[in-house]
Amino acid sequence: MLDATPNSPDLLVEMLLHLGRLAHGESKEAAAATTLSTAQWTALRYLGNANRYSRTPSAFAKFHGTTRGTASQTIRGLVKQGYLTQSRAPGDGRGRQLELTEKAKALRLRDPFEAVVRAAGDLPPAIRLQFSTSLAQVLHRVAREKGARPFGTCTSCTHLECHDCEPGAEISYACGMTQNFLDREDLEQLCVNFQQADPAAAAAL
Repeated sequence: MLDATPNSPDLLVEMLLHLGRLAHGESKEAAAATTLSTAQWTALRYLGNANRYSRTPSAFAKFHGTTRGTASQTIRGLVKQGYLTQSRAPGDGRGRQLELTEKAKALRLRDPFEAVVRAAGDLPPAIRLQFSTSLAQVLHRVAREKGARPFGTCTSCTHLECHDCEPGAEISYACGMTQNFLDREDLEQLCVNFQQADPAAAAAL
């Protein structure tokens, strides 16, 4: 009996690419309403999911796989339209910290990719976790082969440190690279300083 689930690597990749095309297919309507380009939507999406160390023009450029000049042009347009604010990055007088404005946050339901988010949210939690873990593995390998910086979250990063991780204790986490404590929101956001941890070590935290 044939497996009802396609598992050819070529077909899996084509399905992922087709998913992206389907999502972008809604962008004409969204663009007419918001005048945002695909690159600008990508920037807003990234900044909405990035931690405080990664909401910078250079980090976005690395994530988007583009030059700093192109990334800065995208960001300038968003600032001009009132979707982003800029301030000095903590600990770096030359760096710029980017934040979404309330106007940008109100756009979420009009995001062309929101249909994909809803579909992913309807998956059973166990399936969603398995899919997320598998996709992260693929992303990490491709980034390594391409010589690009991989992005990920603290929960699978080698820099994550756990303090007082004893049964019944109030657990706190910290970044071994920045030496700053992390809260739950930090743990679930994308980080430019991410380095893949050993799976067994990550599962123990």
